[in-house]
Amino acid sequence: MTTAQEHVSVLLNAAVDALAIRPHGIYVDGTFGRGGHTRAILARLGERGRVIAFDRDPDAITAGAMLGDERLTLVHAAFSRMDEELDDLGVSGLDGVLLDLGVSSPQFDEPQRGMSFRFDAPLDMRMDTTRGQTVAQWLAEASVDQIREVLKDYGEERFAHAIAKAIAVARTGGAVATTGQLAEIVEKAVRTREPGQHPATRTFQALRIFINQELEELSLVLPVSVKRLNPGGRLAVISFHSLEDRIVKRFMRDESRPVRLPSRLPLRADELPPPRVRLVGHQQRPAEDEVRANPRARSAVMRVCERAGAVS
Repeated sequence: MTTAQEHVSVLLNAAVDALAIRPHGIYVDGTFGRGGHTRAILARLGERGRVIAFDRDPDAITAGAMLGDERLTLVHAAFSRMDEELDDLGVSGLDGVLLDLGVSSPQFDEPQRGMSFRFDAPLDMRMDTTRGQTVAQWLAEASVDQIREVLKDYGEERFAHAIAKAIAVARTGGAVATTGQLAEIVEKAVRTREPGQHPATRTFQALRIFINQELEELSLVLPVSVKRLNPGGRLAVISFHSLEDRIVKRFMRDESRPVRLPSRLPLRADELPPPRVRLVGHQQRPAEDEVRANPRARSAVMRVCERAGAVS
């Protein structure tokens, strides 16, 4: 059983294998969490190797400091700030980037984070609890149309309008301030739901993704990651729902294709700029035994690409 202080890293060995670790390389773990992937990378690095780990969660940064490894640099920032933070650290090229998207188990399992309807807790959902609006604060100000759009766009919720109206009605009697309140509102507004899924699942997902700007952050970090990779360096991304995976799949697909130039340019095919990356293998999912041991792994998908160019 996973407790609030434990986190089982999904596709742990597969992800680190996919990076093809160079003993003296420099790697970025864009989502440190509780350090499962970072530990595995460090275990394969030599003395001159280095890991730079990002996380928005101050608790993750505190946990990382306890590792006491001089090869590890922790950065309390969203991975979308990779360019600026690496410049500040004097780091140019990278040998690999790993992005394990979504929410870590401690964030789901700690009631005060407000990520789950399993607990009645303050409706927060921020990954970085030191800045930004909580979900409760946003719901207090958002219009019905804004709520509907968020639920539809980020949760693919077919009852988005009914839920948005129900939230607006409920808040006339006082703020929707707890996870329990929100789950109850949604449960009454949604008449049917997929078997085995709580009526509020998509609403909670949508609001969490929106308040943390998760899809926007992902769209920003992917091109930066590829730009920073040394030739032969790899980008591995683990996503947990279709919206994330769609962004990753399209990005890697487009980057692996030849650059499209105006058709009338007098260039031969061999004179066109080559693709920036090549795809490595096919999408990978957790094996059945991993899903049995860690049910949260069941929706995970990993995609990998490699920076083109001669490897020194």
